[in-house]
Amino acid sequence: MTAQAQAISTAVDYIKAPLIYKGKVRELYDLGEHYLIVVTDRISAFDYVLDPAVPDKGNVLNRLSAYWFEQTADIQVNHVVHTDVEKLGDIVTEPELLKNRIMVTRKAERIDIECVVRGYITGGGWRQYQQTSAINGIELPAGMRKNERFAAPIFTPAAKNDVGHDEDIPFEKMADMVGAELAEELRDRSIKLYEFAHGYCAERGIILADCKFEFGLIDGKVILIDEIFTPDSSRFWAEGNYALDIEIDSMDKEPVRTYLLGSDWDRDSKPAPLPDSVVAETTARYRDIYRRLVGVEL
Repeated sequence: MTAQAQAISTAVDYIKAPLIYKGKVRELYDLGEHYLIVVTDRISAFDYVLDPAVPDKGNVLNRLSAYWFEQTADIQVNHVVHTDVEKLGDIVTEPELLKNRIMVTRKAERIDIECVVRGYITGGGWRQYQQTSAINGIELPAGMRKNERFAAPIFTPAAKNDVGHDEDIPFEKMADMVGAELAEELRDRSIKLYEFAHGYCAERGIILADCKFEFGLIDGKVILIDEIFTPDSSRFWAEGNYALDIEIDSMDKEPVRTYLLGSDWDRDSKPAPLPDSVVAETTARYRDIYRRLVGVEL
């Protein structure tokens, strides 16, 4: 197995810089003037980080984010400085192992709002609508059907929680939290990014159903941070699978969710290690969405 084919479950053994945050997938290191983000192959589902890690998952996530940051740079300023592991010198002890998995970024003050844009009524939005006829306080027409496209994308923010689930909130509460002017700016920027990517994906036979963004501030100006339009932050559907009133197989870690839901897992403890076949199928999913979006094999 080559270095690039290995599943990287952690990077801390290969980085000579302070680890300041370890998420389910990403690790954040302090380089002084900048941050270093390393994207591992860890995979999570139903709030558990699972074993084993999925080869090439982090590779795909990081490359896709870098690609989309470049594609949208004219629309929205982002935090990327570079993605070249060789420029890090002896900070990385195994550069070949972490190639295509790193992103050096500018430091921004994170805005604690997850900016969610929905183009279709599905997932958590559909569940809200069934219960309240609204999503995040936005009243919607009666009789909408699951997976139906909205007349225009809607903005449904969530308050970020580093522990536990993010909290869906009305736009008015977001405005109270960050100020009306910044809230409106974040909403408008998010919808503009979604509309660009939705059109881009449509040309490639993919539907971008919904997505989420994180923003920060540098010298008082809004900057796009974290990741963008990856299978972990967006819901992609193959155009040929689109239909109303069904659960559409999304182009991400769906094989893992399907396996767990069909297993005898008790839901109250960490699942047993995933079978090799599920891991392989999940790797194939991530590689396929990369190929379809970028136009080249990983």
